[in-house]
Amino acid sequence: CVTKVELSIACTNLLDKDVGSKSDPLCVLLQNTSGQQWYEVDRTERIKNSLNPKFAKKFLIDYYFEIVQKLKFGIYDIDNKTFDLSDDDFLGEFECTLGQIVSSRTLTKPLVLKNGKPAGRGSIMITAEEVKDNRVVVLEVEARKLDNKRDFFLSTPTVLEVLLLLGIINQVEHVIKNNLNPVWRPFKISLNSLCYSDMDKSIKVECYDYDNDGSHDLIGSFQTTMSKLKEASRSSPVEFECINEKKRQKKKNYKNSGIVSVKHCEIIVECTFLDYIMGGCQLNFTVGIDFTGSNGDPRSPDSLHYLSPNGVNEYLTAIWSVGMVIQDYDADKMFPAFGFGAQIPPSFQVSHEFPINFNPSNPFCSGIQGIVDAYRACLPQVKLYGPTNFSPIINHVARFAAAATQQQTASQYFILLIITDGVITDLDQTRTAIVNASKLPMSIIIVGVGGADFDAMEFLDGDDGVLRSSSGEPAVRDIVQFVPFRKFQNSPKEALAQCVLAEVPQQVVNYFSTYKLQP
Repeated sequence: CVTKVELSIACTNLLDKDVGSKSDPLCVLLQNTSGQQWYEVDRTERIKNSLNPKFAKKFLIDYYFEIVQKLKFGIYDIDNKTFDLSDDDFLGEFECTLGQIVSSRTLTKPLVLKNGKPAGRGSIMITAEEVKDNRVVVLEVEARKLDNKRDFFLSTPTVLEVLLLLGIINQVEHVIKNNLNPVWRPFKISLNSLCYSDMDKSIKVECYDYDNDGSHDLIGSFQTTMSKLKEASRSSPVEFECINEKKRQKKKNYKNSGIVSVKHCEIIVECTFLDYIMGGCQLNFTVGIDFTGSNGDPRSPDSLHYLSPNGVNEYLTAIWSVGMVIQDYDADKMFPAFGFGAQIPPSFQVSHEFPINFNPSNPFCSGIQGIVDAYRACLPQVKLYGPTNFSPIINHVARFAAAATQQQTASQYFILLIITDGVITDLDQTRTAIVNASKLPMSIIIVGVGGADFDAMEFLDGDDGVLRSSSGEPAVRDIVQFVPFRKFQNSPKEALAQCVLAEVPQQVVNYFSTYKLQP
């Protein structure tokens, strides 16, 4: 989810460093790369004699949901013409993440000095606006009498498949098999991708015979503009001759290679992920942790639950990586955390849905650190057992997501992180639970730790086809993202979160737009 965000800055009650007049403030924006490394992104204009400046210049910054983007706003009193700020009076600063800003839309916080003490009564107000053209083109297209590109030298003629490619930037693929008169299903493409939002920019449309090996044969092409496409209606389609230049040059009586007919073209406005977040949508984060016996005795260095001398393991790394991103989008930062597959005190019955703080009436942990603390305290109190059942925890979160739908507003979305070491035992029940959850404001992230065979998990991730319940009911949305942790062992710590969270923004938008819920 990369989009551009514009940040407007205003300050109140700044320190007055000038004698005989007021401070002449300027705001500089710094971004963190790693550790204590900061680089300057941009700076505003200087405003003369003001302790309550509203800066005209806005900061334009790329926004990524799946990355923690640390920002620092520094305010300086500028009394010379040098670019270097080290010789100017420092009036205060504020550190936060871009996620905190967009989830608040307007963030007002006190400024602090370099030593962390308050900068007088000075405060900063940061307002975020997404810079976007969220218009989308909806098209219905069909064709007739397309050239037959079959390979007749084969004993069995190849099946004809037709591929429509629309746009210069994005190629939207729609394949229809064995048909010279195809009717493509309606599809959408952003106006920006199609023609850079320029209604008169030339758009090239190409029609191909599709080959599995990628060596598609061109049937023909034509050029048009968005202005022309917009004239189309079902009662009066806009039609184009599909021309194959090679054929036209070779054949005397060549007319065309078929007709492409645009039956419907409509420009609609689609809401973006940030529309929902800035509209107040909260992302509710829940963690499910695998305490089955296959993890190994937590006291043994070979165990996946073994805490290294610096107090971490793959489970904690996954919780930190994903949780640090999502926490910015949850106002109270209270996160429920559950375990499954362990015998738990006092009776040591096996449970597949127990709060790791052992408080069933209040399973919430305060912040990501609270989850980590509860996990460390829980480990020595439980006996790792089995089997590996996912469905109880999925159904638990789904009950809360179902309750949220009663509000009929785009105010709550639920993200369940399951961390597991092994092959799933209740596969049929889990498939049914996921299919039911696909109708709810909910996404599921599964991180596989250790070296097990995770083929069943890949199957739950609907990227290779639609997941179906044991009774054959299809999922209405793809809501599962699975990754094996081992892929990221030698990567920067942010890489895991970037991978597993990359699909979440679109899942959020798809859910709310499907049920016609506005921000």
